[in-house]
Amino acid sequence: MNSSNEWQPRPAGWWERNMVPKLIGCACSQGQIMKARSKVVPKAEGDVLELGCGGGINMEFYDPARINSFSGVDPSPGLLDMSREAAQSFGMEADIRGGIGEAMPFGDASFDTVVCTFTLCSVDEQRDVLSEMRRVLRPGGKALFLEHGSAPDAGVQKWQRRIEPIWKRIGGNCHLTRPITGAYEGAGFKVGGGDKQYMPKTPRPFGWVEWGEAQLA
Repeated sequence: MNSSNEWQPRPAGWWERNMVPKLIGCACSQGQIMKARSKVVPKAEGDVLELGCGGGINMEFYDPARINSFSGVDPSPGLLDMSREAAQSFGMEADIRGGIGEAMPFGDASFDTVVCTFTLCSVDEQRDVLSEMRRVLRPGGKALFLEHGSAPDAGVQKWQRRIEPIWKRIGGNCHLTRPITGAYEGAGFKVGGGDKQYMPKTPRPFGWVEWGEAQLA
């Protein structure tokens, strides 16, 4: 277990402190994205951890009747404040901590559900985060995911590779070329109950999304 007292946010420049939270809040709360969230988040149950909870965008979709406890982790101080405010506004008691997905400040087998939406695109080490998900989940637990990433079409992939170096700089380390469902399967999860599509009214290099339920295998 990693104590939350051990983690300190890395120094951030003006853009990352002031603009990235606003950019994420705007881009990740558009109508079609919120519709997709509404298909995934309500499935959370038991003791729940949301990875990348900053901004509290998912809060309105949780079903309080299915949740015993709610915890969250995010590396952005500004977004953490927004998440705590959102939890309070929805009457949700929450243990929300600063931290990173590669070293979550929670004990082994602490949760029944991990929720991860539009977060694996921006972590430093995707494989380490998935390993941490397995660590904090209880036997029989599940990860609910909704992510954008590498598209299935070669022409779109080409543009994703071209755009990604610049996009990462302005979008808080957001990657366009990462695998989604395949990454969970590669980490030993059994994935089902989801779908894949290009988001309507979204440029295709940014619009490929996949969601589903990843069970501990």
